[in-house]
Amino acid sequence: MAVEPKLPVTSPTFDLNEFTAASVIGRGAKGVVFLVRRRSSGETLALKAISRASLEHKKPLDERSGNAYRRIWFERDVLLELRHPLLPSLRGVVSTDNIVGFAIDYCPGGDLNALRRRQTEKMFSDEVIRFYAAELVIALEYLHGLLIVYRDLKPENVMIQENGHIMLVDFDLATKLAYHQSPPETLIRRQETPRTNQKRKDKKNRSPFRCFSGISDVSPETPDAGHTPRPPESPAPKRSNSFVGTEDYVSPEIIEGNGHDFAVDWWCLGVVLYEMLYGKTPFRGQNRKETFYRILSKPPELFGEPTALRDLIGRLLEKDPTKRITGKEIRHHEFFRGVRWETVVDLERPPFIPEAVPVWEEVGEGIDVEKVVEEIFVDAHGLKGKSRSVDNGT
Repeated sequence: MAVEPKLPVTSPTFDLNEFTAASVIGRGAKGVVFLVRRRSSGETLALKAISRASLEHKKPLDERSGNAYRRIWFERDVLLELRHPLLPSLRGVVSTDNIVGFAIDYCPGGDLNALRRRQTEKMFSDEVIRFYAAELVIALEYLHGLLIVYRDLKPENVMIQENGHIMLVDFDLATKLAYHQSPPETLIRRQETPRTNQKRKDKKNRSPFRCFSGISDVSPETPDAGHTPRPPESPAPKRSNSFVGTEDYVSPEIIEGNGHDFAVDWWCLGVVLYEMLYGKTPFRGQNRKETFYRILSKPPELFGEPTALRDLIGRLLEKDPTKRITGKEIRHHEFFRGVRWETVVDLERPPFIPEAVPVWEEVGEGIDVEKVVEEIFVDAHGLKGKSRSVDNGT
């Protein structure tokens, strides 16, 4: 049996009985996400519940870590570290004999893929893509500043908050790179980004996008809220050799197994932008083998007239990670001309604002979280789940 490490005192804890669960709003290979309300405060949250049986029956256990719980607690530690309006915060940990759960912020707008499918053409306009792409760049740069490689960027993991801004969720495939030597002091210091609207009054009428307001170009070097860029002179961190990701979004260097770093997230961004533009991923084959072959050997088919967006997608989907466009270069790309990077997260009217839908009027006592998780993941033969993710390491 896997040995569960003790929770550190920094982890807020909740009793499962503190919540009423209304419905299942997501599921994957390792857990089920519930819409819950905290009875004491009436606060609506999302609860990601992971089956202990799915951890303890894993054969073999996580050989690289020696413990099946290590990845779970790594995700918890990442959530505790995040301080950014486009990323979730850990509201509390739930631990019972049957599940381990994380209570995080709830996003009522659903995910980016569901939003795209609701469009008439099943695709987004360039203007809408620019907004979501800019927020993804900001979120990824913040994570990279913390040495975190996300490794599972896909529309299903990009949620829409109540205010219309994105929230990048699900860090169970993320990893943190280490330096060969101690990192520079400038990298250790991290800017805190409270979730407040203190600057919103001053920026009320200032759209960060020229396409929305006619604002002229502004230098993209201005740091956005919460962004902690790695200084150019900083030593390169060690690379990861794990084989993780979701098939359609996996980068060539992960498939080749020669080590990878932050560049894998920029590849995933290219796949996401392609999907937002064309309504499909660029390399999908009939099976995993064919998909990986296409990722390694086939260029993306960028149909239509040459545009700045298609050029950006092509440069993000560069198979050689040393030649792939990354953070600062992305901000300077023609596609983002006119973007006021320092005010993106303060935009008051994003392209889509979810409608407030009452969900608690007829919920009653709610559904049984542990029973639902057990029904999904445990049967007479062991476990069952629903995902195309691959995960062969930490």
